[in-house]
Amino acid sequence: LSEKERDVLKYYYGLDGGPAHTLEDISDKVGLTRERVRQIKEKALRRLRKSSKSKILKSYLG
Repeated sequence: LSEKERDVLKYYYGLDGGPAHTLEDISDKVGLTRERVRQIKEKALRRLRKSSKSKILKSYLG
């Protein structure tokens, strides 16, 4: 994933140890529109699902 994709997912799901953020919160942090943040999030999730490592991740997460 790109740095921007990682940041968006990190903020959206609260993976940095903090709370999960809304698309609007994230858009304010990264200086993009809510729609662009949503598009980046969806693209990142698609990339993770298609990744060869996704099977390992799925087995880990259950």
